[in-house]
Amino acid sequence: MQTRDYRDIIGGAALIALGVFCAVHAAQNLPLGTVTHMGPGMFPMALGYILAGLGVLVAVPALFRPGRLPQPDYRSLAAVLVSTLLFALTIRTAGLVPAIVLLTLAAVLADNKLRFVEAALLSAALSLLAVLIFRVGLGMPIQPFIWPSFIPSF
Repeated sequence: MQTRDYRDIIGGAALIALGVFCAVHAAQNLPLGTVTHMGPGMFPMALGYILAGLGVLVAVPALFRPGRLPQPDYRSLAAVLVSTLLFALTIRTAGLVPAIVLLTLAAVLADNKLRFVEAALLSAALSLLAVLIFRVGLGMPIQPFIWPSFIPSF
């Protein structure tokens, strides 16, 4: 019995499904226009079909290639999901910087390569970049810190 490369088959199928969904959604909900006067739905529809085509290019050769499905790493999955949840729960109550620090420190638990000092430096750098990009560069009204009402603001 021949085993197949299920990792690429699943990945290719996911690309096909996402591409077809995006293309059909764009075609049904946005005006396509004509080739000479393209509407806002033409580009997303084309990208969806290109993505689906790339999914076919990934999945079809995997049907003829041996491989096996790897065991999932539940620790990494849990760390990434928890870090995203922490960010979502703290961005409005604590501000951008504490939310990114919690996100980074929780996401680092997915891998054993970074030590705490390196993770703290990474979270500080990401926080600084986020403030510079979103607050200064884009002018978005995101508060870097949200102080509780019992702490005086300076």
